[in-house]
Amino acid sequence: LVVPWRWRCSPRRGGAGCPPAGQVRAAFLRFFQERHGHRRLPSAPVRPRGDPRLLFVNAGMNQFKPIFLGTAHPRSELARHRRVVNSQKCVRAGGKHNDLEDVGRDTYHHTFFEMLGNWSFGDYFKEEACSMAWELLTEVYEIPRDRLYVTYFGGDASLGLSADEECRDVWLRLGVPASHVLPFPLKDNFWEMGDTGPCGPCTEIHYDHVGHRNAAALVNQGSPDVVEIWNLVFMQYSREVEGNLLPLPQHHVDTGMGLERLVTILQNKHSNYDTDLFTPILDAIHKGCRAPRYQGLVGDADVGRVNMAYRVVADHVRTLCVCIADGIYPGFSGAELVLRRILRRAVRFCSEVLHAPPGLLASLVPSVVEVLGDAYPELTKNTDQTMAIINENEAAFLSALERGRRIIERTVQQIEPSTNFPAEVAWSLYGNLGFPLDLIDLMLEEKGISLDSAAFNELALEDAKRKAGGPQAGQLEDTNTHLDVHSLAQLQSSNVPATDDSPKYAYTLGQDGQYEFSPCQATVLMLYRDQSLQKEVGAGQCCGVILDRTNFYAEQGGQASDQGYMIRLGQQDILFPVKSVHLCGGYVIHEITAVETLCVGDQVQLFVDEAQRLACMTNHTATHLLNFALRHVLGDHTEQRGSHVTAERLRFDFDTKGPVTVEQLQQVEQVVQDMIKRNEVMHMAEVPLTLARRVQGLRAVDEGYPDPVRIVSLGVPVESVLTRDSEAAMQTSVELCCGTHLLKTGGMEDLTIIGERQLVKGISRVIAVTGRQAKQAREVGQCLAMEVDSVSLRMKQRSTSIPEMQNLSKEVGQLTKVVTSTAMPQWQRKELQTILKALQRTANTAIKKLEIQQAEEKARSLLAKHCSQPVIVDTVPADSLSILMKVVNQLCDKSPGTSVLLLSPQASGEVLCACQVSKNCLPVFSAADWAVAVCTQMEGKAGGSPIVAKGSGNAKDMQGALTTALEFAQSKL
Repeated sequence: LVVPWRWRCSPRRGGAGCPPAGQVRAAFLRFFQERHGHRRLPSAPVRPRGDPRLLFVNAGMNQFKPIFLGTAHPRSELARHRRVVNSQKCVRAGGKHNDLEDVGRDTYHHTFFEMLGNWSFGDYFKEEACSMAWELLTEVYEIPRDRLYVTYFGGDASLGLSADEECRDVWLRLGVPASHVLPFPLKDNFWEMGDTGPCGPCTEIHYDHVGHRNAAALVNQGSPDVVEIWNLVFMQYSREVEGNLLPLPQHHVDTGMGLERLVTILQNKHSNYDTDLFTPILDAIHKGCRAPRYQGLVGDADVGRVNMAYRVVADHVRTLCVCIADGIYPGFSGAELVLRRILRRAVRFCSEVLHAPPGLLASLVPSVVEVLGDAYPELTKNTDQTMAIINENEAAFLSALERGRRIIERTVQQIEPSTNFPAEVAWSLYGNLGFPLDLIDLMLEEKGISLDSAAFNELALEDAKRKAGGPQAGQLEDTNTHLDVHSLAQLQSSNVPATDDSPKYAYTLGQDGQYEFSPCQATVLMLYRDQSLQKEVGAGQCCGVILDRTNFYAEQGGQASDQGYMIRLGQQDILFPVKSVHLCGGYVIHEITAVETLCVGDQVQLFVDEAQRLACMTNHTATHLLNFALRHVLGDHTEQRGSHVTAERLRFDFDTKGPVTVEQLQQVEQVVQDMIKRNEVMHMAEVPLTLARRVQGLRAVDEGYPDPVRIVSLGVPVESVLTRDSEAAMQTSVELCCGTHLLKTGGMEDLTIIGERQLVKGISRVIAVTGRQAKQAREVGQCLAMEVDSVSLRMKQRSTSIPEMQNLSKEVGQLTKVVTSTAMPQWQRKELQTILKALQRTANTAIKKLEIQQAEEKARSLLAKHCSQPVIVDTVPADSLSILMKVVNQLCDKSPGTSVLLLSPQASGEVLCACQVSKNCLPVFSAADWAVAVCTQMEGKAGGSPIVAKGSGNAKDMQGALTTALEFAQSKL
């Protein structure tokens, strides 16, 4: 290996000229790529691909899970990897690996970090892995050997595992002294992917920052001076559901070394934050706030937590930049919720500790890009958008903090002294406003009040149970359709070929415009039930069927799987319904319930549900057209973030700089409809992946594609878009896609967007329907528009009848609900919602005016009847409690010293009650007590304040109620 720079600074030689972090990273990658034949791969995005259990990519191995599990498609790039090296962006916050609350307290915890890693997939193993690691650390990085300690797995009797003496002996042969080769138990030196799956012993390399001593006793003891820098995992077992370990068919190596810790060593620092991965960001923080410079202090020495704040902000802004660049924006669930908490934690430290003005956090983005942009070019794109998202979320949080403080103040004033703060209010602040719990505790402590912690914890537990409910069950893998690693290896060792699923594309479009799907004949190669391969299943048993070929589409690429049935040749009357179809390691598994015995070797004929398949084809083609139309209308920055296609509808998620307007929705629909009317040909062909990726304007989402890969091009032959320097793909829809599609766009007939909303700031989701459903949605929209026009016309006539206006108001409310919930064009929904909102305001204003007019008339009449009386008790006709209350208010306004109680009998037999007490009579005379006394007499209920109150009862003894009202008032005056 030719190293183009010299290590002028090492742990033995302090001084200036230490290697910058960028060169440390580059040396690692070149070492494995050039000297040891590894393929260099870019970092995967921090949003996990196809793994719902993970919030973020938290280790370098995440993107290689399909290889470890044996589920990688044999034609995919992934399946061809043997030796790989990369530098992976990782986030550990939320979930199992959660470093969030530790960040800032010390000098080595981070939410975002870079994992340098090298992998072997069934190639080299312990000898070579240890040798390469030792060579890189001691010869390239020139780390003194006497400062390095290695650990190995010391065995576990309960699992029947002996010590990994093979690994120990490798280290001894490499010249590591026996005193520096240390055994450790399962918890330290046995790595597991999860509760089940591939696992194995590991060996860790630790570094002693002090040196010139034997630090063996400090290894794995949590000492900040003796730290782990590299972990080499030897995957040789699989943990089964029952807890036992089975040897893996293939051995793999998975290593990970934190760049931050390595740079700390090579730059002769004791803290990650003192390296050039952080110092430019810390300097930018200092320039933007009024706090003293960063000094690296921790614990009690860090007075006012100023240094902790520097570390928190520097770490968190790196995480924010990386996540936003990879399409994870602060939001309200999952990874988005965790990112929201990270942002809000950083904002609090900015404002409360560093006393920085709003906007500091976003102003640090250029510094982060300067540090990380060369290694991860995606960070250099859309930095303005990243800053805008951070600023908008900061402003929203500061506003929420202010609202939360007001709510706490108001609640404290309302509760009795020496009582606990209500848990419901605290939970609402935490859940709805994102108000930090520690801040709630701090504010209450300042006021000498405690939170009802037991009740709060109960609410938190209920919420956790609710969230853990439904979805979890659905995430469990079906034991009949997801092949385990041992079954996959058994299939491969038995030379069972991968399923030929090319017949799924074998359909034609007839002269009559009808699609013809040919049945497919196949042979049963294997049956899979309860995680084991079987030769035969009996009637009534659920199982997965593996065939030599199939015309069924397996769920992938966002498209739902086909349904249908299979029959055994010669038994036309016995159908085996196919419920779902899944792809695993190149094998297509058909989920069935056997209606009678099915055996390996049986010949079957397959029939897809043609209506369901055609609907999925239509909606998948519509997704491509929609993707193109959105980019055409909203701009080239519009990137796909996800999609899902079923027979009923399609869903499409995409980047956006703001809410999509009514006009933009109409334009998008128009672009799609124009393409439908042109009845363009959908060209499809398989081409080598390297050739496909050179196409200008190609749309591809972040997922593993097989090689060769299928290109789907609208209106332009695939050969044309592949021509060098061709810009044809810039003017039409060209995507990498394994899905099934219409052969001509005219078969779609129509497309209507029936839903659009922002999932989080910067990402929108549209729901669309096609064909008859789209036409039906338009018809419904037109009918509702006519109803809204009718209400609008009647509203303009301005009735003078309160009941008529109330009925109109009610009609507007009902129409609003229907418009909100009915499938109709989204642009039209937005228009009608705007009109209905204005109509509701108009109706409410008109009702209020009419009520005031009516109340004034009744008040004048009552005043004439009870001239200058200190108490007025009477009955008056009123259509509602609202009008009755207004009559009372008018009387008291016109006669300030008078206390008034009015009853209003209704046709239903109910009696309404409203009263107001003159302020001169307080506190002896209370309106609430007055109303309660009167309504109790009428067998009803009442409530209110000392000044105004209202209630109701029945009309059985209304005269007695009037007497009670007068006597009560006289007793208080």
